[in-house]
This record gives sequence, C-alpha cells and structure tokens, in this order.
Amino acid sequence: MRTHHIPLRTAELFDLTHTLARPWLEHTEYPWEILGDIPVMIQKIGEGLDPTRYDNPAEGVWIAKTASIAPTAYIGAPVIIGENTEVRQGAFIRGAALVGEGCVVGNSTELKNCILFDGVQAPHYNYVGDSVLGYKSHLGAGVITSNVKSDKTPVTVRPAEGCEGEFAPIPTGRKKLGAMLGDFVEVGCNSVLNPGTVIGAHTNIYPLSSVRGAVPSHGIFKSGGGGQIVEKR
Repeated sequence: MRTHHIPLRTAELFDLTHTLARPWLEHTEYPWEILGDIPVMIQKIGEGLDPTRYDNPAEGVWIAKTASIAPTAYIGAPVIIGENTEVRQGAFIRGAALVGEGCVVGNSTELKNCILFDGVQAPHYNYVGDSVLGYKSHLGAGVITSNVKSDKTPVTVRPAEGCEGEFAPIPTGRKKLGAMLGDFVEVGCNSVLNPGTVIGAHTNIYPLSSVRGAVPSHGIFKSGGGGQIVEKR
C-alpha cells in the first residue's frame, strides 16, 4: 500500500461533535494526551449534566435515564453512561470511563480509563484500557487493547509494519497506553491491539490480527507475516 499520510492527530482521527469530551480533546494535538486527565474530565462534565436526563446514583456516577444497565453489570466511579447506551450482563466498568450515546458495552467487557465516542460497540469479551475509540468504531468478539509493554517501558508510537515510515517515532512518556481508534474503525474478532496502536478512520482490521503501531485511514490490515496493509477499493 502506498502510504501518503498516517493520521495521528486528534483532529485527523475524530469528528469531535460525537463526544462530551470535545472541549478537552480539541485542545490536544494527539489523543493520548487526554488519558491522564480522564478522571478529572468526567467529574467536571458530570457536574454539569442535566439532572432531568441523567441520574446520579452514586458519587462520581452519571447514568442517562434512557440507558439500559443489566443488574449484573459493575459501574465504578468516575463514569458517565450516555443516552440510549446498553450495558450488558457481567460488564465491568471499573472507573474513569466516558461512554457516549448509543453505545454497547457487552457481556464480560471491561472498561478502564477510556473514552468511547457515540455509537461505539464493544459487545463481547473485550478489554478497553487507556484508549480512545472514535465514533461508531466496533470491536469484534474478544478484541483486546493491550496497554502495557511486556518490559514495562514507556510506550512509543511508530508506523505499523507494512506501512511506509513517514514519521519519526513519538515518545509518549506513558507507561500505559492502549489504542486510538479513528471514526468507523472495524476490528475483527480476537485481534490484539498492542500498546500505542493508532488506527486511522474507516480502516478494517482482519480477525486474529496482532496490530502494532500506526495504521493509515481507509485501509485493510491483513494479519499474517507482520501485517499487510492494502487500500480499500
């Protein structure tokens, strides 16, 4: 795939009109810069939510009245669950999660220190940690955002294998950094997004892929042989 540009910046990856985090994200150059501020951001946003639309059942917890929450789901503070979102049986939201409108957080899915834009689906056995998932992005069953390197060193963002290198590796200074998924990204079942993965908008990831690094927009990442990236037709 001839790569002319790999999107990394917040404005390139997301339509910010689809998240309550817009006032915070629009001041970042790269989306991972928001990760350290998510707990404070949620608290500030939550305090300003309309009480006629959002319940506040516990300190630091705001749940839209139109959201559907299974009785077996765990909801930990600070957290915002948006309107018309479904949180299914056994979901584990252990804090610092901003979940947008019309999302699905499925059975046995775990969220931690993350932002889900409106329309995101993480419906089956997913782990989303220290990550930002763009508008209407979708995780297939068993998809994991790995957020810590095996050697515990800080995460660096670099081009994925199979991409023409077009930017110097970017040190993030973060020990924990999962995945940044642009709008309308589709990730196939049982894939692993390694620490510091960035996927451009409208890109598809094949099932059983191990993705490491930054992937262009409007492409297809095929698993095997370190990953092959082709343009959508």
